Amino acid sequence: MVNNSSEFYIGIMSGTSLDGIDVVLVDLSAGYPKLLATYFQAYGKRLKEELLVLHHAANDELHQMQLISNELASLYAAATAALLRAANIALEQVRAIGCHGQTIRHCPSEGYTLQLGNAALLAELSGIAVVSDFRSSDIAAGGQGAPLVPAFHDKVLRHPNIHRVIVNIGGISNLTNLPPKRHTTGFDCGPGNMLMDAWITLQCGEFYDRDGAWAASGQIIPALLQKLLDEPFLHAVPPKSSGRDLFNLAWLNSQLRGDEAPVNVQATLLAFSSRVISDAIHCFCDGAQEVYLCGGGAHNQALVQNLGISLPNCRIQTTDLLGLGVDWLEAIAFAWLAQQRLNGFSVNLTAITGARHPCILGAHYSA
Repeated sequence: MVNNSSEFYIGIMSGTSLDGIDVVLVDLSAGYPKLLATYFQAYGKRLKEELLVLHHAANDELHQMQLISNELASLYAAATAALLRAANIALEQVRAIGCHGQTIRHCPSEGYTLQLGNAALLAELSGIAVVSDFRSSDIAAGGQGAPLVPAFHDKVLRHPNIHRVIVNIGGISNLTNLPPKRHTTGFDCGPGNMLMDAWITLQCGEFYDRDGAWAASGQIIPALLQKLLDEPFLHAVPPKSSGRDLFNLAWLNSQLRGDEAPVNVQATLLAFSSRVISDAIHCFCDGAQEVYLCGGGAHNQALVQNLGISLPNCRIQTTDLLGLGVDWLEAIAFAWLAQQRLNGFSVNLTAITGARHPCILGAHYSA
């Protein structure tokens, strides 16, 4: 039997970067989350390639989708077990797992989003209740179903006197605007690591550009940068969200002449990712004083330096300084979202997602 009085939760996040699984054990008994243990499980090359294929229509994709969903559940369960062993915590002490799942479609304009990771199987394999499918209720109410973490940022990272902006740079970048004494806002800015990762994989066989070193060795192509910045999504007024359904290699190739030096394309993509973030802050976060970065892009020193140049009036820092590690913040947020679901609280901020009304988010699967 699970101890229902426990406020230990596990958060599992596997984002659009497709690098692997972030797993955290969090004590949510106090107002501020206490991170007890972390675990990372990288995706193998085969699984990553199969997930990329599923982002597009293909032969027998429904069958493959279900098989991979089961495989992900097994990986999530194994990562959960490894985490608990390392922390010396019995599974009975954990109230629930909050599992985001692996997004392969995000189409709120068509009324749906799809994340893989068989939650019922995960509950069966782990012996712990699971909360998943956090986005569908918001979309059913007319919202974008994303971003969802601003509610968590609002709860734990808001400052009473300092105007903060939290920027998560994953595959897609998104921001949370936390102006003192005003409502929280937030939205997806545009590509974070997604295009840079895809391009360096295509050209060099590397999964990502460490520290942005390859991009820093190239030259920005001004005409290409302007073409990328002309994408209508970037000029749409929030609420808005996006993903691989728009920003992918096919989209990038449609912007290229074909004779560009690959390293210069990478330099331009880094400048593009920086601009979509800094432009969003300039347009929608007037008066921001502090910008806190999290997600994999927070490790890209060239990108961080570029942001510092574009945002000279903001202190650019990482969420490490707030006690929430850049690599674990999103997983912590989904542990917190699971707690809100079990406690019956609605946490979709309708001004951010565009939903018609607040919703209790997530589907609950008992162990």
